[in-house]
Amino acid sequence: MTGFKDHFSGHAAAYATHRPTYPAALADWLAEQTPARETALDCGCGNGQLSILLADRFERVVATDASAQQIASAVAHPRVDYRVAPAEASRLPDASVDLITVAQAAHWFDLDTFYAEVLRVARPGAVLALITYVNVITDAPISAVVDRFYGPILDDYWQPERRHVEAGYQDLPFPFEEYDPPKLAIELDWNLAGLIGYIESWSATKAFERAGHGDRIEQFRRDVAAVWGNPNHTRHMHWPLLMRVGRVA
Repeated sequence: MTGFKDHFSGHAAAYATHRPTYPAALADWLAEQTPARETALDCGCGNGQLSILLADRFERVVATDASAQQIASAVAHPRVDYRVAPAEASRLPDASVDLITVAQAAHWFDLDTFYAEVLRVARPGAVLALITYVNVITDAPISAVVDRFYGPILDDYWQPERRHVEAGYQDLPFPFEEYDPPKLAIELDWNLAGLIGYIESWSATKAFERAGHGDRIEQFRRDVAAVWGNPNHTRHMHWPLLMRVGRVA
């Protein structure tokens, strides 16, 4: 088993509650690219945010995550087979998968080993998709407070791998027949508690809290509440999706 960089098991339940879900259009488009719709493999699945969407389009989805806590908090679906396993060692049969997805997790993988696993499990013409998103975009005064917390305040608490997310995975090796995906985004309406819960699920926020900066997290809550207004009022949230998509020869 490869080294597992575990930054989310300690708050898996909060992750399940507060992480945004992916648009149905993403699962639709991915399914349209595959040679068949028998089996999809969702690696680093977390709580199944993408897995359950794929399950409405594939006969079977195998969803793996190295964190037992994440799998324990996953959303059940009759066609999703959740397994505690690293992305680099799915234990699936050779040439058995039509689609391999990785949503917001590829930057944690040992990519050489993972790509070898992709080549092993992929059927001819199968598709691999690495999917990520960066910071939320919302109303300007709120985005300014969130961006300041994300950047200057938390800069030293993000893991080094975060740079790959910031680059939209364009700096990662990708030895597959690549093509341009459509421009898609996560779109949600959240109240104040939804946004704060999401930000408190960030790995950097948890590291910041462990370092003894709970007072500064509380100050962030006050700052964003001050520009939000009525905490029950919902505001639109937008995350552009950044992807590397290729066909496995």
